[in-house]
Amino acid sequence: MDKVYKSALDAVRDIPGGATLLAGGFGLCGIPENCIAALRALGTKDLVVVSNNCGIDGFGLGILLQNRQIRKMISSYVGENKEFERQYLSGELEVELTPQGTLAERIRAGGAGIPAFYTPTGAGTAISEGGLPVLYHPDGTVKKYSEKKEIRRFDGRDYVLEPAIRGDYAIIKAWKGDRFGNLVYRHTAMNFNPMMAMAARVTIAEVEELVEVGSLDPDHIHTPGIFVHRIFQGEHYEKRIERRTVRKAPSA
Repeated sequence: MDKVYKSALDAVRDIPGGATLLAGGFGLCGIPENCIAALRALGTKDLVVVSNNCGIDGFGLGILLQNRQIRKMISSYVGENKEFERQYLSGELEVELTPQGTLAERIRAGGAGIPAFYTPTGAGTAISEGGLPVLYHPDGTVKKYSEKKEIRRFDGRDYVLEPAIRGDYAIIKAWKGDRFGNLVYRHTAMNFNPMMAMAARVTIAEVEELVEVGSLDPDHIHTPGIFVHRIFQGEHYEKRIERRTVRKAPSA
């Protein structure tokens, strides 16, 4: 029952090259900073990463990208990372773009044992019809396009069939957790973390505070320990702001 690991390095050390990795967080909020740094130190290659985005240049998943450790990204938003853009357009990175709500539901479905589902999002667009560039040749020509998806009509409306997503490993971030793996998230860190915890063969959780069993209110636990296989106390969280916009003060 005691699932505590000494460090991030110990917790992620056995993630093999080529693994499908679910990485929690949204933008730079609620991301597993320690797990990402440990994977960077280990140099694990050819990862297929499922995440809302790929961090920014020099932080978050961006550090794995810069070290050429990610082979493919399945994500919904990639607009804050110049290295991502460069690798994608030069044929170094395969990219499967998915609408944000669809991505969330694909992961949730994976955790719930649902193999696929129908959604109206993307029906009649390149999402369902195929033809989106997934992988480029180095010369800028398209090497691989997205495939056409099944469409069915319900109550006079078209719906596209989307497959569920499951991972070999999930790396997630929580506010508090106990040694049995019960987790509590804080504020917007409730984004992709809870559903990813349920959708992987092995879930690794890093927490800001590791507490004694019984100290968490059972009614306030967001992810039960049955879904968590490893947990460790994180450290040195930066919690960067992805983009800060301030309004100029009105003149006197």
